[in-house]
Amino acid sequence: MQSPFIVDEQVLSLHRYPISQNNRSLQAWDAADEYLINHITEQALLTPDSKVLVFNDSFGALCVNLLEYPTTLVSDSCLAHRGVEENIAENHLSSDKLTVCDSLSTLPSDANLVLYKIPKSKALLTEQLIQIKKQLSDDVVFIAAARAKDIHSSTLKVFEKYLGTTTTSLAVKKARLVFCQLDNKQTAESPFPTVWPLENTSFQISNHANVFAREKLDLGARFFLGHLPKIKPNQDVIDLGCGNGVVGLTILANQPEANVSFVDESFMAVASAQENIASNLPDTVEQCDFIVNDCLSGFEANSADVIVCNPPFHQQQATTDHIAWQMFNDAHRVLKRGGELRIIGNRNLAYHIKLKRIFGGCKTIASDKKFVVLSARK
Repeated sequence: MQSPFIVDEQVLSLHRYPISQNNRSLQAWDAADEYLINHITEQALLTPDSKVLVFNDSFGALCVNLLEYPTTLVSDSCLAHRGVEENIAENHLSSDKLTVCDSLSTLPSDANLVLYKIPKSKALLTEQLIQIKKQLSDDVVFIAAARAKDIHSSTLKVFEKYLGTTTTSLAVKKARLVFCQLDNKQTAESPFPTVWPLENTSFQISNHANVFAREKLDLGARFFLGHLPKIKPNQDVIDLGCGNGVVGLTILANQPEANVSFVDESFMAVASAQENIASNLPDTVEQCDFIVNDCLSGFEANSADVIVCNPPFHQQQATTDHIAWQMFNDAHRVLKRGGELRIIGNRNLAYHIKLKRIFGGCKTIASDKKFVVLSARK
């Protein structure tokens, strides 16, 4: 059992999402969440006129303490959105004053308090700070938080560059706060989405800020593209954890009559994939679906011929394999009998053990010193 989340004498029950994940030892909050809530309470920063803007709250540890104020949550993760909703319901609280937005939405301009959890991605940090400076007035109260070990001098330089004067708190329970005064008179133009050429093709790949491989094809994807399954006309294919969609794009380039669903938990990833199909293979758009989702939740059983996947091994700051487990189990349910799941992963992650347990067998398609491409059939 997890211990309750207690701040300002309020006891809350918080869970990571999805609830069914295998690793139940990971908490749905961290010391930075506690520090941030305790600080705004001790400093009496919340008033009847407060309009709060919260960024990157993973599972609601911040939002559940702010529900009596007009609050907007901005997050690129649909898992975070659902986690917040689940934890509000778990604690029998009202979400009437909470608005949940994805990371591509226009920010509300009337917020006067910003609570910002610093993301792992420096690119997402940059993009969000640019949007904050562009949309909010200079008198907004801005407080960021993270584990002390994740706040580097380079991190603080990003805050200084895009917002203005930046100071930090003392560390408490290995967490630290960052305070910014929005006094940088110049509002920077966003460098995102970035666009780069896909090697050995005429394609131009567009990447929003929170999407992996923002400037070139990463090594794993490059290896995977050389070992994709052969797709037949009219087969139903799912690019699971699609990122910028380069795998599904390559499948469509090789088999223009395939039907491809691009699925990711990141709103920016799915938007990138949709833009890349529209700009590079516009004639195939009608054969594609672009879905922000928790793995394959809600997908019909026995409905897909092929699923391709490069599973993540972290969720926010936590290293965990539960997402891979969920992807593989969901793939087994959704694949038709005889259908194939083909994945790539780092050799040390030993995905073959999971696939053998779920599918009853697993075949190595290709490998090198770092990566392995595996195939499992239902």
